[in-house]
Amino acid sequence: MNFIEEKIVEKMNLDKLRLRFPPEPNGYLHIGHAKSIILNFGLAEKYGRPCNLRFDDTNPMSEDENYVKSIINDVRWLGFNPDKIVNTSDYFDFLYECANTLIRKGLAYIDDSTSEEIASLKGTPTSVGKNSPYRDRSVEENLDLFNRMRLGEFEEGSKILRAKIDMASPNMILRDPVIYRIINTTHHNTGDTWKIYPMYDLAHPLSDYIEGITDSLCTLEFEVHRPLYMWILENCDLENDLPEETEFSRLNIDYTVMSKRKLKRLVDEGYVDGWDDPRLPTISGLKRRGYTPESIKDFCDRVGVTRKESIVSHLLLEECLRTDLNVRSNRMMGVMDPVKLVITNWDKGTEMVEVENNPGDEKAGKRMIPFSGEIWIEREDFREEANRKYHRLKLGGEVRLKGGYVVKANDVVKNGDEIVEIHCTYDPMSKSGMTLDRKVKGTIHWVSVEHGVNMIVNEYDKLFINENPDKDGDFITNINPDSLIVNDKAVFEPSVVDMKGTVQMMRKGYYILDKNGTINKTVSLKEGWNG
Repeated sequence: MNFIEEKIVEKMNLDKLRLRFPPEPNGYLHIGHAKSIILNFGLAEKYGRPCNLRFDDTNPMSEDENYVKSIINDVRWLGFNPDKIVNTSDYFDFLYECANTLIRKGLAYIDDSTSEEIASLKGTPTSVGKNSPYRDRSVEENLDLFNRMRLGEFEEGSKILRAKIDMASPNMILRDPVIYRIINTTHHNTGDTWKIYPMYDLAHPLSDYIEGITDSLCTLEFEVHRPLYMWILENCDLENDLPEETEFSRLNIDYTVMSKRKLKRLVDEGYVDGWDDPRLPTISGLKRRGYTPESIKDFCDRVGVTRKESIVSHLLLEECLRTDLNVRSNRMMGVMDPVKLVITNWDKGTEMVEVENNPGDEKAGKRMIPFSGEIWIEREDFREEANRKYHRLKLGGEVRLKGGYVVKANDVVKNGDEIVEIHCTYDPMSKSGMTLDRKVKGTIHWVSVEHGVNMIVNEYDKLFINENPDKDGDFITNINPDSLIVNDKAVFEPSVVDMKGTVQMMRKGYYILDKNGTINKTVSLKEGWNG
């Protein structure tokens, strides 16, 4: 058990447990959100209790229905089905009445100050704030003004509703925080019904309350907001049990950014190909890259749930992926940097050879691949000269072609210094599976020239060159110019046209067919990034 689960089990009857995941629909979810999703939904699933997906949709200026759809898809792709899908905007009437309760109790007031004036009076962590000149407005005036704000009588930014708490509080959050503001923008769910919108610090605890949430699980940056969370709940004359907030460390990964604001900038300014770009840590991007829900869950489990902030290596995420894909992925042959191999004594035309789909899974079966006298092999799999430790093909040496025959390299054809053809002979008695199967030290993959399918391959590296992209100021300056390399030379066996999910290209890594008909490299077979 992590410390949150231990706390929940210790303090209450698990039959009352109710959780939620409350993202704001102002961007796509990233792997940091996946940690929270897995924590909340995972605990609910473990104890057979409900968990809601709630959209914190209180800012119509930045929210969009497309983000709502993507979030729902991401949660379900990770393997979770919310008990209810709700919106904070569903509770706007209730939130408005709670705000009126605070006004009637003398605990909230309408402020006409500008944002600059409010900031100047708020003080600093080492100096107390000063009261707004509007702080002592009467309850009657505040109620009237708040109602007129709702009716749309005032311009955006001209008035706000502030909680009246303590301008001298050592916690800056409690220095009369703004709890309602005027926004004249159409809302994706409520349309033009509302002209005023609650701030997160008001909406969040009250939404938890109305849904009967027992445990509000938040990342550590909300710890300073917890006193305000409880102040709201304790002063709105609520009758039922109150939720309790617990914080845990957020997920940070090296060589990337985990801020929706920064991710949005990358998208809006064209540094990446949309929110689902395979170089981004968004769940959609990881899915498009070829990651699996199981690998992400494994990663989050290994990272764990603690209160200690840290930066996790991307290599751990890759290792979790390899562990999962090695078991589940079918194999395929694709040549990324092809050079032609000609079998000079071949006279059979096309012959079908049998290759297993997954050596570790007999149920995966086998497939038939066309073999011919001209094939493509990897350029790196041939050397004119090599020492004894080199077990691939070299002049005068032999190698087995996967599922096929043993060939011996006899000669090369060059264009200048570049090898364009390797001439070989084959042993007709050396076909894989034959009784007289010959033993050679090396086996390489190949693709028939006649039957091969050319595909564009996108090969990815880290999006940023620095472990901490913000280290030198603007993170944009640390973008890796070689984060995407497009390979238009790759050729694959014919079965690539029916490629499903992420597959292992023999000896090259894991790949997935992209939505645009290209192939994305998911991860290499070995630890580490190219270069």
